[in-house]
Amino acid sequence: MSMWIPTEHEKYGVVLAGFRGTVQHGLPLEIGDTVQILEKCEGWYRGFVLKNPNAKGIFPCCYIHLKNAHIKNKGQFETVVPSEDSVITEMTSTLRDWGAMWKQLFVKNEGDLFNRLWHVMNEILDLRRQVLVGHLTHDRMRDVKQHITARLDWGNEQLGLDLVPRREFSMVDPDDISVTELYRLMEHRHRKKETPAPVSTHHLFVHLKSLMSSNLGEELEVFFFIYDSRENRPLSERFFVKLNKNGLPKFPEKTERQCTLFVDLGSSDLRKDVYIVVHIIRIGRMGAGEKKNLCNVQYRRPFGCAVVSIADLLTADSKDDHLLKVYACNTESDWSQIHDNIIKKVNSRYNLSGSNTGLAVALQLLHGDIEQLRREYMVLFTRGVSITKKLGFSDVIMPGEMRNDLYMTLEKGEFEKGGKSVARNVEITIYALDADGQILKGFVAVGSGEPGGDEYHTFVLYHNNSPRWAEQIKLPIPVDMFRGSHVRFEFRHCSTKDKGEKKLFGFSFVPLMQEDGRTLPDGTHELIVHKCEENANLQDCSRYLKLPFSKSNLPGNNQTVKGTKESLWITSFLCSTKLTQNGDMLDLLKWRAHPERISDSLSKLKEIDGSEIVKFLQDTLDTLFGILDESSQRYALKVFDCLVHIINLLQDSKFQHFKPVMDTYIESHFAGALSYRDLIKVLKWYVDRIIDADRQEHIQQVLKATEYIFKYIVQSRRLFALATGGQNEEEFRCCMHELFMSIRFFLSQENKSMRPITHTQAVFLQSFPAVYNELLKLFTVREVATFVRETLGSLPTASQPDCPLEAVKLHCIAKTVDSQLYTNPDSRCVLLPVVLRLLQAHMQEQRDLVMCAHILTCMLSLLKKDDTDSSSSEEVDLIVESVLAVLLRTILEVANRPQPAGPTLRPQVQDVTGEFVSCLLALLRHMKDKHYQQLLQRFTSKEDLRDFLLHIFTVFRILIRPEMFPKDWTVMRLVTNNIIITTVLYLSDALRKNFLSEKFDYKVWDSYFCLSVIFINQTCLQLETFSASKKKKILEKYGDMRVMMGCEIFSMWQNLGEHKLNFIPAMIGPFLEVTLVPQPDLRNVMIPIFHDMMDWEQRRSGNFKQVEAKLIDKLDSLMSEGKGDETYRELFNSILLKKIERETWRESGISLIATVTRLMERLLDYRDCMKLGEVDGKKIGCTVSLLNFYKTELNKEEMYIRYIHKLYDLHLKAQNYTEASYTLLLYDELLEWSERPLREFLSYPMQSEWQRKEYLHLTIIQNFDRGKCWENGILLCRELADQYESYYDYRNLSKMRMMEASFYDKIMDQQRLEPEFFRVGFYGKKFPFFLRNKEFVCRGHDYERLEAFQQRMLNEFPHAIAMQHANQPDQTIYQAEAQYLQIYAVTPIPDSQDVLQRDGVPDNIKSFYKVNHIWRFRYDRPFHKGTKDKENEFKSLWVERTTLTLVQSLPGISRWFEVERRELVEVSPLENAIEVIENKNLQLRTLITQCQTRQMQNINPLTMCLNGVIDAAVNGGLARYQEAFFVKDYIMNHPEDGDKIGRLRELMFEQAHILEFGLTVHEKFVPQDMRPLHKKLVDQFHLMKSSLGIQEFPAYVRASPIHFTNGSPRVGRNSAPNIMSPDGGARVVSRRSPLSYPAVNRYSSSSLSSQASNEVSNITGHSESSDEVFNMQPSPSTSSLSSNHSASPNVSSSAPSSARGSPQLSDKHKHPRENCLSPRDRPCSAVYPNPMEPTQRPVPHPAGDSSLPRSDPNISSPDKGSPARTTRSQSPVSTSRSPQKTSVPPFTPSPTECQSTGLVSNSPVLSGSYSSGISSLSRCSVSEASGTENTPTDHVLPNSASSGSDELIRRENKTPPPYSIHERNNPRRQVPLPPSLSLPPNVDAPPIPPKPHQIRRQDTEPRRPEQFPRPRPIPRKVSQL
Repeated sequence: MSMWIPTEHEKYGVVLAGFRGTVQHGLPLEIGDTVQILEKCEGWYRGFVLKNPNAKGIFPCCYIHLKNAHIKNKGQFETVVPSEDSVITEMTSTLRDWGAMWKQLFVKNEGDLFNRLWHVMNEILDLRRQVLVGHLTHDRMRDVKQHITARLDWGNEQLGLDLVPRREFSMVDPDDISVTELYRLMEHRHRKKETPAPVSTHHLFVHLKSLMSSNLGEELEVFFFIYDSRENRPLSERFFVKLNKNGLPKFPEKTERQCTLFVDLGSSDLRKDVYIVVHIIRIGRMGAGEKKNLCNVQYRRPFGCAVVSIADLLTADSKDDHLLKVYACNTESDWSQIHDNIIKKVNSRYNLSGSNTGLAVALQLLHGDIEQLRREYMVLFTRGVSITKKLGFSDVIMPGEMRNDLYMTLEKGEFEKGGKSVARNVEITIYALDADGQILKGFVAVGSGEPGGDEYHTFVLYHNNSPRWAEQIKLPIPVDMFRGSHVRFEFRHCSTKDKGEKKLFGFSFVPLMQEDGRTLPDGTHELIVHKCEENANLQDCSRYLKLPFSKSNLPGNNQTVKGTKESLWITSFLCSTKLTQNGDMLDLLKWRAHPERISDSLSKLKEIDGSEIVKFLQDTLDTLFGILDESSQRYALKVFDCLVHIINLLQDSKFQHFKPVMDTYIESHFAGALSYRDLIKVLKWYVDRIIDADRQEHIQQVLKATEYIFKYIVQSRRLFALATGGQNEEEFRCCMHELFMSIRFFLSQENKSMRPITHTQAVFLQSFPAVYNELLKLFTVREVATFVRETLGSLPTASQPDCPLEAVKLHCIAKTVDSQLYTNPDSRCVLLPVVLRLLQAHMQEQRDLVMCAHILTCMLSLLKKDDTDSSSSEEVDLIVESVLAVLLRTILEVANRPQPAGPTLRPQVQDVTGEFVSCLLALLRHMKDKHYQQLLQRFTSKEDLRDFLLHIFTVFRILIRPEMFPKDWTVMRLVTNNIIITTVLYLSDALRKNFLSEKFDYKVWDSYFCLSVIFINQTCLQLETFSASKKKKILEKYGDMRVMMGCEIFSMWQNLGEHKLNFIPAMIGPFLEVTLVPQPDLRNVMIPIFHDMMDWEQRRSGNFKQVEAKLIDKLDSLMSEGKGDETYRELFNSILLKKIERETWRESGISLIATVTRLMERLLDYRDCMKLGEVDGKKIGCTVSLLNFYKTELNKEEMYIRYIHKLYDLHLKAQNYTEASYTLLLYDELLEWSERPLREFLSYPMQSEWQRKEYLHLTIIQNFDRGKCWENGILLCRELADQYESYYDYRNLSKMRMMEASFYDKIMDQQRLEPEFFRVGFYGKKFPFFLRNKEFVCRGHDYERLEAFQQRMLNEFPHAIAMQHANQPDQTIYQAEAQYLQIYAVTPIPDSQDVLQRDGVPDNIKSFYKVNHIWRFRYDRPFHKGTKDKENEFKSLWVERTTLTLVQSLPGISRWFEVERRELVEVSPLENAIEVIENKNLQLRTLITQCQTRQMQNINPLTMCLNGVIDAAVNGGLARYQEAFFVKDYIMNHPEDGDKIGRLRELMFEQAHILEFGLTVHEKFVPQDMRPLHKKLVDQFHLMKSSLGIQEFPAYVRASPIHFTNGSPRVGRNSAPNIMSPDGGARVVSRRSPLSYPAVNRYSSSSLSSQASNEVSNITGHSESSDEVFNMQPSPSTSSLSSNHSASPNVSSSAPSSARGSPQLSDKHKHPRENCLSPRDRPCSAVYPNPMEPTQRPVPHPAGDSSLPRSDPNISSPDKGSPARTTRSQSPVSTSRSPQKTSVPPFTPSPTECQSTGLVSNSPVLSGSYSSGISSLSRCSVSEASGTENTPTDHVLPNSASSGSDELIRRENKTPPPYSIHERNNPRRQVPLPPSLSLPPNVDAPPIPPKPHQIRRQDTEPRRPEQFPRPRPIPRKVSQL
């Protein structure tokens, strides 16, 4: 079998095709992956993909394309680097990184960047292919690479990736260059990216499209030029375009004739008063409107003008075409000034040439050098564009620039009429002629765009003898043809007659060069017009050249010509690099011809314009040195001065580009071999006279030219040595030494009173470094270095700080360090001490820091990283000794200096800091162990060492600040960190050796630890956040520096010993932050430190409360920042538990660890929830869990309050205003009404406790109002009103009372929706900790039903599985690694029974207590126990009733609360039957009452209900109950159910009684079309009575009236004990299906077949068949009032009716104010105290506690006819007959009045229905009780045929119904009935029985009884919060 052989050369390759890796040990590959190959065997490779080096496998060789690569660290840990162009490598890796991020852009919907990046990536791929092919030229390759790197940098910047340092397009390895050089590269790229260099050169691109006009028909000439309106002169040549008769370019195929580039515009030319002027000339007839005649003569005539400001182009879109308006002159004579008139808006002189005339032009400003434009706009130049130059030279004259252009402008002319009656039409023809009189062909140019011509014709102004043209022409005549040439102007009169002749009448001429060689001077010339005839012979120019041409140079006696009126004015301007108009320059150049003028010529040289000198630079220099060689004794000083003048002239920015010309002259053309002697002598002469000279300006000019003087000296000496074989060498050296001695002496003079010497010294120092390279041509390196050292060393040291010499000194040092001399190691060792001395002095005084940084950077850039020679080591040691300390101090001062206000100064400060930092890093990088030892040995005292360590640790902390470097400088940050950790490792030994045991210094150690912690937490070191490739590169180069530093921290901590106590608890927070870094190795190293801290704290204090407090405080802030994870929690727990196993304090340690771990669980859940976008229940629930944990387990008050406000904000955002109020109440409870000052906290200002509590009250009231929870708001209004009243703040008191009143109005007027409640179970380990395997009850949103709630929960938990049953899950569900949701509806069990059972309380009030302050909820599930009887299923139908008790009542601080207790009971079939009939009776009573009181718009609900009950009873419904429970067998087998059977029988008879009355009511209101149905119901009712065996109702039915509440009828007499209700009775409550909710409600057809329904309850009044129940489908209802919570809630069970009596007063008259809000015995309850326990309830007043005798039912009395309020036994109280008021405690009029009494429903002595009696109307008109008694009256059933009027009277007077069988013989006190309620004697009783009246509170009774104050928990004091 073949063996796997390690590969030698096949190391690196690219995957060509995808490989699935299905073979054994196969490695899956994708196309484009790069692989590293390890071994080979029979056509297979073994290796790994570079992006995942941990997964190794085999793959076929044929799938891999091999590439050449370099191997590093060959062997087991070898790395492979492809040997390809570095740009290609970077492109490949960058495109891979971009690919992943590009897809994320699509996911994030960043479409713009997505598309742009896509195009750039494709562009880079195309360029990459070009580079790989290798067919590009060198220049093209350079351009492509530049383009690639520009695109790569753009993409990296857009994606937020790192800035790549590059040199020549290639990435730079930071290890291969110095840190200072790396910083410069980064800074250069950063500056280039941020602030592009301002461009000083601009160009204007013009493209003429067309002229649009309606009156064309002639050819046009268009001239463009740039015009300066400030100076009234053109700035450029003219651009000339010819247009055809249609206004389009005449030569469209030649784009260079339509486009031009006005070049070399300066920044000063981009002004508002610089314009582009367009002149348009037509070619045709003299008059534009003339008819076409026979003559074909064409004239150039003015047409129009347009202008546009260049400044407008700076803001305009460059791609837009401009349509320029064209204007014409009103008067033709103003044509030359038309553009000025348009600019100045002189409207009287021009008008629009036509409303639709316009010039279409494309204009664009381009910026940069012309060569740069050629590269960027290659198409433009390739296609063709003409160049239009500026008039004259540009701002910078370049050597080699050849121009010889003579510009002539025809300004104006003056002509005589010539015997004609009208003025002439003058046309001038211009010719350029040579010396022989021949016309120069093609040298008359009108402008760029069109080739030059032989002649030029001006335009013609009609009948004008004084024409003004202002036309400019250019004569580009070669230099050699200039001498003897002249220009001739021929004047012709253009006739407008038929022939159209042009008659010659004169001419002028002007020669171009004078006899002495000077050209025509610039300026205006008045030329003589010589008259001639048409047939004059002008061909022989010799005849007229002898004539005078200009009136200015006529001889004085020639008055004849001078007096003539005819003249031509022209302006000439020469732009030539070869010709001159200066006579002095010509005299100097021709010095040999006139030796006597040499002295004058040398003197006048300084007055000649610089542009003339540089034009003839070489000739001038040859002249000077020729004079010096021939007459050195006589003219040496003057020649030297002229040479100095020329040298300094080249320093001017305009001529600085001519320095290379002079350098070339010195190297190649200079021949003065003897000149060095004279130059040295004159220079020394000047230097020696510096001290004594009164005026230093000339000497300073000489010293400024030192560089070039030395160049001439050196070159002269070299020429002499070459010619003579090196003679006079010693003499030359001696002269040079003497010269330098003079220089050193003059430099050593200190500045006292002679101020100019300082300036002279500064001038010399500025030019001195440029001499070094020249001296090196003649002297050795050490000799030159010695010259420089001695010269610089001679400078005075004690100078004033403000002396300009100091700055110049530093500049000189900088140039010295930059020079070639300093780069040589031999000379560097000589120069370094003097350089360091000057540098150190400046840095210590903090002067010129920018220059100091530059010098230091240059010095350190020369140090090589791998230098091992002794000289380099000594150099590093010298720099360390001299500048390290001052460098640290400088960085500290610069970094901590206040930032300047100006935005422009910030980069400079940043640059200085960055430069110094890079210098420090470079220096530390070069320091080896030996340097550190020497450094530490230099410190003579511990104090010095301590200061040094503190300084360097502080500087390191500055270096790792995020703002130290720009965000994308990751490369620089990594280098910095690598150097810092290396240095810290060296210095930690010094820390251990010098500052431990008795020499312990806390400050140094603290600085060390702080630095280490900040180092580890840096963003740039968090490798987990980087891409895989970036992380791999960093680990390969530097490793994980966090782990290294962590190990060092641990090591140093262990060395501290007992000094650890100094850092407890201060370092707990920082170390905790380190352990939260997601690096496993770092965590394993650092977490044990906490055990050590606990141990030492235990030794010191006996506990570790400090450690615990600090840990908890810091955990919250750190985890909220996103630090920490579940792995950390487990690791923290396991490591510390293992560490403390053997400790004596193990128990308390475990407790601490458990507490911290539980806190982490909650904090992690909280953080995960907060990442979600919208506010949902999960966020709120998590916040509640954390808030409770801080309160109950940690008792961290401040954190508790912070989370209260976070929860409050969440509720507000979710519009949970009620919950927000309850939440804010938690903080409100902690405050008292005191004046204690509170500090500023969160968003609260500094204020008193009273003010903050007032603000909280107002905020809470506002939110209660928004949440429609007005009852709660009323209580707070009252509390706040009491405070205002106590302070006599009546203004606010009034507002508060008005607000309270408005709340009462809102309670009565506004509708409030009753929410649904849902039980939610969260099962499975995937839920957050605060939800895991717990069940909650949630208050739904408005209108939210089960399906909507279930969908909402599934949206909040998208991975959850909805359970399809309501059974409790088993352990497999609890332990599953999944999420299971179990949701079903539950019914609230109100605690406020007193309010709900009280008569006369409106439904608007009751509805609040049905769904508020609910602790308990119920859910019923029907099931069959035993054998199911198919004939009668009710025999075995049981109900499983689950009661859930919450930890807090709803609503509260959350919409859901956890279930604290679950109680499960089973309701027997008999009890179930009782409840079903009770509920049906309740429903019937409600509908009958609503029908009677006209609350129903439609009688259909009552009809359907009656039909359902009667029809079911007839068909066997009630009979089923009889068969099930009234049979002998059941009674014998269940003797304990006797009372219940009796109760069921009673209810059945009561139902029949109610049905009978209901039919009576139904008959009165039923519509005519439903009369047959009513008759059917009556008939069926009689059948029902017969089936039940009812002939007449039993006595207990006749004796008990049918009692109705105000819209909510109640039953409850003789009911069996309620198993699960608050008062002990069993009730079936409404339950929804856990998976569905009814859309509509309907009544079941059978009321007696619905005992199995859990929908038929005392709240909903629904009924269901048993089948429906088992299918868990609800029964819809059509009743308008049968919504889920419309009926009254649970009713208290009562004793048998035979034992009824008056209720106890304490139960009868109490009012549950404490029920307005839920009891508050838990941290999250809101405002109110715990309800009092039954044993703590106050004893009621005994006075007036007896029941009153029953009066006539028509008479109102407080408790008349209320069986529910009678007791079994009551001691009789004699009736008062006195007129004095009785002391009967009245009923409370408001449900919000607070009394601390128990609930009525909790009283075991009540019987019957709680509410029966008088309506709310009679209650409103009550008189006081009197002592008289009424005789009893009997009530009989009414006749069914009561009249309508009787019914009306009954309704109005609220008298008892005629069917009421209410017989009482108890004596009652008489209560007079108000007249409005008195009845006629013979009127039938009303159909509705009266309700007991409730007397309002007497005015004499205090509003809040003192004997029963509302208990209030003692609030905790909040210190300054």
